Amino acid sequence: MNAKSDVRHPAVSVIMPVLNEERHLRQAVHAILAQEYDGELEVVIALGPSTDRTDEIAAELVREDPRVHTVPNPSGRTPAALNAAIKASRHPVVVRVDGHGMLSPNYIATAVRLLEETGAQNVGGIMHAEGETAWEKAVAAAMTSKIGVGNAAFHTGGEAGPAETVYLGVFRREALEQQGGYNEEFIRAQDWELNFRIREAGGLIWFSPELKVSYRPRPTVRALAKQYKDYGRWRHVVARYHAGSINLRYLAPPTALCAIAAGLVVGAVLTPWGLVVPGGYLAAILLGSIPAGRGLPWRSRLQIPVALATMHMSWGWGFLTSPRSLAKKVIASRRPAVTAADGG
Repeated sequence: MNAKSDVRHPAVSVIMPVLNEERHLRQAVHAILAQEYDGELEVVIALGPSTDRTDEIAAELVREDPRVHTVPNPSGRTPAALNAAIKASRHPVVVRVDGHGMLSPNYIATAVRLLEETGAQNVGGIMHAEGETAWEKAVAAAMTSKIGVGNAAFHTGGEAGPAETVYLGVFRREALEQQGGYNEEFIRAQDWELNFRIREAGGLIWFSPELKVSYRPRPTVRALAKQYKDYGRWRHVVARYHAGSINLRYLAPPTALCAIAAGLVVGAVLTPWGLVVPGGYLAAILLGSIPAGRGLPWRSRLQIPVALATMHMSWGWGFLTSPRSLAKKVIASRRPAVTAADGG
C-alpha cells in the first residue's frame, strides 16, 4: 500500500483503456481528477493504436497533471489494455473507467466506502447513458429501459445488493491479482467473465445505485449494431466457458430473432397468421418506446424503436452466430499476472 494511504482513504489507481476517444477523453479524465476524494489518486491510460487525436490529447493530459500516466496497448484490445494499466498502477484500490465514461463527483469516495462496508471484492453501479445528438438520446433511452435491456440493474437501476456483474467496477487489488486480471481472450464480456471468476472463488460483487457513471452511446445505427452483435457473440462465449452462467434474460434476444424470422417465412409462404409474431414484436417496441421517450425531443422519440430493434436483433444474431473458434483456450489466467508496478 502506498505510504500516503490510510484506512478511510486508501490510495486509488484509475485505469482507462482508450482507442479513438478524442471526442470524450479530456472530459473523462477531468471528471476523475476532480473527484471529491481525500486519498491519493493516479490515472493510468492504456493507449491503443488510435487513428485520431487520442494520443496527442493523452500526452497533453500527462504534461498538465503529474497524476496522469500512459502505457502502450499495441493490440488495441480492451482486456490487454486493462491488464497493462493494472500492472503499471500502484495502489490498493483499482477503478476501471472507459474513455467515454464520466464519473459522478463522489464516485470514488462512495465506492471506497462501499468496499469497506460490504466487504465486497468489486463494487459498481449504474451505466447512466446520456446522449448528445438526437440519435444518441434515443439510444440512451433504449439502454435505460426494461424493454431495451430487461432487468439489468446496472442499466435500469434497482436496490443495492449482491450482483452477478456490475458496470466497470471498483476492485480490491488483491482480487484482481488472485484472478490474474482480465482474460485477454475476451475482447468483449471481459467484465462479466472476470466477475464470474471472482464469485466462483467466493468473492462478493456488489451493486449500488449510489454509484453512477455517465456513458456516451454509439453515434450511429451501424456502430450500435456492431456493439450489440459483439455483446451477443461474446456472451455466448462466456456461457461456453462457464456452465450455469446463462439466464433467461440472455436467451430472450436470440429467441425473439428466431421467432420473428420464422414468422416472416411462414407469413410469406404459408399463411398470414405467421406475421403475428413479428407484428407483435413491432407493436411491443412501439408501445415500449412511449414511456422510454418521455421528456425527449420528437426526433429522438421517433428513433427509439429503431434503437431497440437494433439492440435486440444484433445481440440475438451475435449470440446465435458466435463461432466456437472464439476464445478456444482453456482459462489459464488464475495466476497472479498483474501485480502492481511497485509491489503495491
